[in-house]
Amino acid sequence: MPRRTASSSSAALRSAAAGSESSDRPESSDRPEYRVEALAKGLRILSLFNEQRPSWRVSDLATAAGLPMPTVYRVVMTLASEGYLDHLPNGDYRPGARTLTLGTAALRSLDFVAIATPKLQELGERTGETVNLAVLTGDRVLYLVRLRNADLVTANIQVGSTLPAVHTSIGKLLLAYLGDADLAARITDASFSANSGPNAKVSLAELREELRTIREQGWSMQDEELAYGLRSVAAPITAPDGRVLAGVNLAVQAQDWSTQRIIRELRPAVLKTCAEISALLSDTSAASL
Repeated sequence: MPRRTASSSSAALRSAAAGSESSDRPESSDRPEYRVEALAKGLRILSLFNEQRPSWRVSDLATAAGLPMPTVYRVVMTLASEGYLDHLPNGDYRPGARTLTLGTAALRSLDFVAIATPKLQELGERTGETVNLAVLTGDRVLYLVRLRNADLVTANIQVGSTLPAVHTSIGKLLLAYLGDADLAARITDASFSANSGPNAKVSLAELREELRTIREQGWSMQDEELAYGLRSVAAPITAPDGRVLAGVNLAVQAQDWSTQRIIRELRPAVLKTCAEISALLSDTSAASL
C-alpha cells in the first residue's frame, strides 16, 4: 500500500493595538480608545460577504454597511491590494484567497472536522488513495482535510488551499445542490480557469446538464478536468436536516484507475464513508458549518 502523508496548515491573525500617548493602564481590547476605526470598517465590509451574497459592487457595499462611498472605496481598494478581495470582470468584488485562509485554523478545530477525520483516515487506509474533504466558498472549494497518497502527482494542494469548483469532483457535487439563482450568482466566466485539464467544461451552460445528473445520482466524478492524469470521485456529507455540508473525494492517478474501475470500486467506499460521517452529525453544533 502506498505511503500516506497528512497535510495540514494553520492561519494566524496578528492583532495590533494602538495605545494612547501616555498611559500606565494595561491594554484592554474592549476599551474604546483601542478601537481602530479603519480596521473596524474593513471588517464590517468583509462580514457582508456570505453564501447568499458572495460578491458585491462597491456602491452596494456602501449602502449595506451604512458608510460613505469614498470611505468604502478606499477600504475595498486596500483589501484588494492586500489580496483579501478579488475584483471580478463584471465589476463586483468577492473574497480573495487570503480571506479564505484566515479561517483555516478555526475550520480545522470544528467538531465537524474532528468527527469526520477518523472516518476519512479509515477510507484512506482501506483504499490507499488520497482523501480530501472540502466545502464550497464562492465559486471555489476550500480544503479542510487532505490525507495524501505520496504517489499522487498533483499541484501543491494542502489544507486551506482552494481550487475552481467547476473543475473538481467535490466542487461540482456541491454546486449541484445549489438553487438556480445561487448557482448563477456564483459561477461566472471567470470561474472557468484556463489552467485546467483536457476534459474541463468551459461554461456554466455546458456544466448544467452534468450538475442535474450529479444531483440525481448523489455522487460526482472528475475525469482529467482539474489536471491531466488526475481523476476523482466525490460524495456529499449531509446535516441532520438534509443540508449538504461538504464533500469527500478519493483522488487517483488516471493511468492506474479507469472511470469504470473508479465507479465500481471507489464510488461505493466514498458513499459509505460519507453516510457514516453524516450519521455521526446528530449534534446540531457539529452540523453548523
